[in-house]
Amino acid sequence: METNKIYSSSPLKSFPTNGGKGPLSYANNCQYQKNGVVLTQALIYEEITKKLDTEFLLSHLNPFRISDMGCSVGPNTFIVVQNIIEAVKSKLNLNKDMIDFQVFFNDHSENDFNTLFKSLPVERNYFAAGVPGSFHRRLLPSSSLHLVNTSYALHWLSKIPEEIQDKNSPAWNKGKVHYSSSSKNVEAAYAAQFANDMESFLKARAEEIVHGGFLAVLLPCIPNEANPSKCTINALFEFMGSGLMDMVNMGSVDEAEVDSFNVPLYFPTQAEVETIIERNGCFKIEKMQQICRPMRGFTRQEVENFAMTVRAAMEEVPREHFGSEIAAEVFNRFSEKLVESCVFSDPTYVPMIDLFAFLKRI
Repeated sequence: METNKIYSSSPLKSFPTNGGKGPLSYANNCQYQKNGVVLTQALIYEEITKKLDTEFLLSHLNPFRISDMGCSVGPNTFIVVQNIIEAVKSKLNLNKDMIDFQVFFNDHSENDFNTLFKSLPVERNYFAAGVPGSFHRRLLPSSSLHLVNTSYALHWLSKIPEEIQDKNSPAWNKGKVHYSSSSKNVEAAYAAQFANDMESFLKARAEEIVHGGFLAVLLPCIPNEANPSKCTINALFEFMGSGLMDMVNMGSVDEAEVDSFNVPLYFPTQAEVETIIERNGCFKIEKMQQICRPMRGFTRQEVENFAMTVRAAMEEVPREHFGSEIAAEVFNRFSEKLVESCVFSDPTYVPMIDLFAFLKRI
């Protein structure tokens, strides 16, 4: 039955960010993502105060329910949630006792929820709950959410496309770890997987969000018609692949292991995202805006800090494939190559871009 598929809890691929609060943790190395969240605070606040229908809100049962999907371990998720609550209260001119807020923090079950909940603001003005599971599936009851947010999560694929790991496929990604400088067949396989995942996400959210509710999205993207290999965000994985091939040449990693390793990240264009939303048909685009994140003139320390951000977010990917010792060496080499590169100062590279979208459930 379709219902069984909707509520299935069988695991999809999961690569949690580094947990805890140590020097390699995501909690202490997420400044880049925090800056993006802060940059879009005003956009979310404005859209809520302009577009939230007061009669709609008051006609629905208390409390106002919010979910942050792909929340990781904080602190960025708490910034997002508090901004949403303040916007809703401002729209309704509410005092703190007029309405309750309930927040569902979602991420894969392997996420460090212990650190997340230990970090909850003591003086928060909402009830908090954790919802483990992949957001590519249904997580909550029908029409139970008023607003869903997801930041820096939708570019993670639910799985590596099968054809890029098949030696007999024209999309076999031999010697590469990403699609950015690979063949068009590899890029197309990544794009198709992203489209399938995004469609699954929208379908699930369309069932969970009440009609008139909202979905806020923030994810890394590249300009329409851009060459992926000349986009800074994709160039990062050139360095990772280069470091791995150095290790192959040194004999510390088997070449076949590298051939079977691929990074499950895809950075879409705005046009791709718009097409998927329109095809889904359940959401109206209220606002869509690209936010440029120039990263010119970085000092060595700033570049090393950025490399640490990448490591904290995705170290589990090579760790699962190669083991902890090799994964640590991968990121040590990645940091060195990033520092030595000119990717942040070369004007021929497209700087980091985020895409903000605010959608209404119709």
